[in-house]
Amino acid sequence: MRSTLFLALASIAAAAPRPQGLDFQEIDAAGTPTIVTPPNDIATDKVKYDTGAAQASASAAVVADPATPATKREVQRRDACASQPAGSGPTSSPDTDSNFQQDPQYDNIAQNAPTPQGYSLSFSDLKTSTEGIGYMGLYTLTSYDTIKCQQLCDAAPACYAFNIYLERDPSVDPADSCPNPPSTVNYKCTLWGTQIDASTATNQGQWRNQFHVVMAGSNGYNKNAPPPATNGFDGPVELGGAINAPSGYIGAKVYPNQGVDPSVCAAACTAQTAYNKRHATNGVYQPCNCMLDLVPFV
Repeated sequence: MRSTLFLALASIAAAAPRPQGLDFQEIDAAGTPTIVTPPNDIATDKVKYDTGAAQASASAAVVADPATPATKREVQRRDACASQPAGSGPTSSPDTDSNFQQDPQYDNIAQNAPTPQGYSLSFSDLKTSTEGIGYMGLYTLTSYDTIKCQQLCDAAPACYAFNIYLERDPSVDPADSCPNPPSTVNYKCTLWGTQIDASTATNQGQWRNQFHVVMAGSNGYNKNAPPPATNGFDGPVELGGAINAPSGYIGAKVYPNQGVDPSVCAAACTAQTAYNKRHATNGVYQPCNCMLDLVPFV
């Protein structure tokens, strides 16, 4: 399964009508999106999402579409067996990965967590966490606080979902002299620029030397409110699927590592109109009057 932001541009009418189906060739040509797994070796990973820069990039991509390599988080070198911040979560005994994931205390925490106002519970009490496109940051909390995680999502531009879970982490940085140290348990909150469900919770953990980082009590929540309005356009309106308009289809743009942000699609649509106007034939050109913003899973 792979997902990517797909933007379909359309006018109200077209001289040569043709149905607007999903352009899978366009999706394939964009390449495989970068599947982001939230880091497990840091407490906070603040991802800065610049809406203006995303809009400018979308506008420029109408004329030229250069490949942009994904930026990588700079990894800090640490001393072997250096102490890690103590987690706030309850530990499990015996201290093993399998016992941690079978411990009922974590099930109880997840199952009794309140659903924040304005959000819907998408999945509950999984032993995996979300990974994929649209990653918007990670925060370590002092409790299994769905309200705090919701507040972090509401404060982040274009955040539409969050995943909260307990993570079994090493108490010191594993190295050859301390390959499998005692564990500490952290409450993790990750933010996402697309809606999430059980199918996005594919992160089963990672090995750090001989220490197994695993998750438990993983809950996912989606924001109920639609994305904010975009200047110059009505909506957005949530649809049950992709449209197949009988006429007016202009084309599509694909952004393999972009979360859902209708303002990006609006920027591309506006730039397409300007481009078509500059290249009009006898003063006649096809404007982009509406757009479809979706994340297909193919």
